[in-house]
Amino acid sequence: MSEWNKTSWQNFEALQQPNWPDAEAYQNVTETISLLPPLCFAGEIRALKAQLADAVEGRAFLLQGGDCSEDFANCTAPGIRENLKVILQMAVILSYAGGKPVIKVGRMAGQYAKPRSSDTEMVDGKEIPSYRGDMVNSPEPDEAARIPDPERMLKGYHLATATMNILRAFTKGGYASLERVHAWNNEFVKRSPLGRSYERLARHIDQALNFMRVVGIDTNTPQFNQAGFYTSHEALLLGYEQALTRQDSITGGWYDCSAHMLWIGDRTRQLDGAHVEFFRGVGNPIGMKVGPKHDIDIVKRIIEKLNPENEAGKLTLITRFGCKDIEKYLPKLVREIKRSGYKVVWSCDPMHGNTYTSETGLKTRNFNEILQEIQCFFEISWAEGTVPGGVHFELTGENVTECTGGGQNILDQHLLKNYQTHCDPRLNNEQSLELAFQIAEMIRS
Repeated sequence: MSEWNKTSWQNFEALQQPNWPDAEAYQNVTETISLLPPLCFAGEIRALKAQLADAVEGRAFLLQGGDCSEDFANCTAPGIRENLKVILQMAVILSYAGGKPVIKVGRMAGQYAKPRSSDTEMVDGKEIPSYRGDMVNSPEPDEAARIPDPERMLKGYHLATATMNILRAFTKGGYASLERVHAWNNEFVKRSPLGRSYERLARHIDQALNFMRVVGIDTNTPQFNQAGFYTSHEALLLGYEQALTRQDSITGGWYDCSAHMLWIGDRTRQLDGAHVEFFRGVGNPIGMKVGPKHDIDIVKRIIEKLNPENEAGKLTLITRFGCKDIEKYLPKLVREIKRSGYKVVWSCDPMHGNTYTSETGLKTRNFNEILQEIQCFFEISWAEGTVPGGVHFELTGENVTECTGGGQNILDQHLLKNYQTHCDPRLNNEQSLELAFQIAEMIRS
């Protein structure tokens, strides 16, 4: 295997890269980003990897979630807080009701780029460039707005920095304290059956904390007042990732400091492609999406390339088959990876394989199908003797109407009520909590 450096990916075919019209402007932006401070640090990345190693063995559970594609306009303290809040709520449900530590990883502070099936799309009878995320172009259906602009990468970096600052403040400054579990519950959820279930759980936590104080245990410690929280995004724009890849002064290893965890999508995990080449050389935990079109032998060769030392916590396989196909594909995949002895975290993305177009013409996903895929994921894992180690959701803390079903019984005709996403449909707060309670039961089984 050829020697790796952070530019060696440039010798390989890189799919899903924008057609930047001004090569010099693109070069100037990536060079500027390469001189700016990292968004996260090697020590934090190693801490996440150690926790993910526990998930391989079933001693912890990975909860990964957030926006499908972050929106520049929503980079506000309230917007970040609402997304963080629903992940904290889900984690409390999973850890308290499921009885297992939860590793909290947000699709945040960098999820600004999206792969597309085509470079162009038809809008009002006119062919224009596809929207590839706010870090590349604008969602506005206008030809000029869709021209890829490298300055958007620089803006994305600065907004990711702002997001990281807010996340650190919220998770370390008292907002994430277990004393505040009641305060995390949104008003629109409190009135629902799910909200009342959450409030009962919050009261149990209050009683447990009070008991600990009564018997002399100090609850004014980081374990009770702070939350470990990590960031992740699909590492699509390799120029941006290269610019934020730094050598650790302590170990000498290379880390992509754009996020704690990165994942390679189902469309960019070519064995001899640029994305696999780039990520074989960095020390971050890496996720890899695996969909119905996978080849098991190729998946195994990619695993060996990305994790040649078979290090637990290094690699997470994120399956995305859909509720109708998971029983067809997952058992064979799990069986072969287990037989080969690879140490991976098994995580289920029940979103992408269950997308359909509603009668109103909007992309959506059905809650029951999402839940069904998760249930199958757990049952197949148990049957094959492997550990169901995590879940991966597209969600928001807002009261959107983008996915049908759930306790609110959102129907196709209700989607237009509050359909906000520019890309894929997300679970709202109440739907997310409902899933968390269901998953907690599975973890406890």
